[in-house]
Amino acid sequence: MRKRSHRARAALAVATAAVLSLAGCDAFGGGGGGGTKDSGASASRPSARPTPVWDRSPDSIAAVGDSITRGFDACAVLSDCPEVSWATGSDAKVDSLAVRLLGVTGAAERSWNFAETGARMSDLPEQMAQAATRGPELVTVMIGANDACRSSARAMTSVAAFRADFEEALATLRTALPKTQVYVASVPNLKRLWSEGRTNPLGKEVWKLGICPSMLGNADDLSGLATLRRDKVQKRVEAYNAVLKDVCAKNRRCRFDGNAVFDYRFDTEQLSHWDWFHPGRNGQARLAEIAYRTVIAQKP
Repeated sequence: MRKRSHRARAALAVATAAVLSLAGCDAFGGGGGGGTKDSGASASRPSARPTPVWDRSPDSIAAVGDSITRGFDACAVLSDCPEVSWATGSDAKVDSLAVRLLGVTGAAERSWNFAETGARMSDLPEQMAQAATRGPELVTVMIGANDACRSSARAMTSVAAFRADFEEALATLRTALPKTQVYVASVPNLKRLWSEGRTNPLGKEVWKLGICPSMLGNADDLSGLATLRRDKVQKRVEAYNAVLKDVCAKNRRCRFDGNAVFDYRFDTEQLSHWDWFHPGRNGQARLAEIAYRTVIAQKP
């Protein structure tokens, strides 16, 4: 080694630097600098590993969204039941995301639910601003069903407006908390909800009270016009999910569930037996499982 020329040593240093640079920032969002000294001590010492962008063990959680995250109709008719919320609830049968990540005591002390029954995407920026005041390390988002569940298919939120409001909501959070992580759940499959729920006579009677008319109205009508209406609502939900995926993908600290909620093949056992629309305890538990798998995954 002592006889090696100065030029050879310089070439070795350049090659080593190149290898180190290739192992750096793309995988973790930041490169670590390496020293240029060529000593035995530094060579035997393991190099520091860059900190991953996504923290799989956040220490606090805030939830935003609509009635699903509020646990509406899961415990009693026409009532919020946040204790069974998939995101922040305390119910042992649900085993919420907060409990799984923070433990029972941690969830009680460091998780907050800002979701509102009836909320649409246009309400999300304000909810995000409220959530930011708590300084959470993770924010969960589940919203969009009410944008599709309108009085008619024509009254649904446009895809452009849905995108603009979602982008504004994330920007609101990023301005206040640049490093807070976001988990985004896909909008549930409303057409499957119609297909499963219509097999229950009681459920169909409840739907007549005005639950998601754009999809669930006249549940037994299989005419061409009714089918066209339901297909239009379904395509709008799929477009909303495409927006959620696209906008989330532009931020390294945002994870979309990959349509896991939309694709989940739920049946009436997961639905509230008060309205046959919202998730009951069983359904809330399934949502918690999906969220947990996404948050702790090695990769988005």
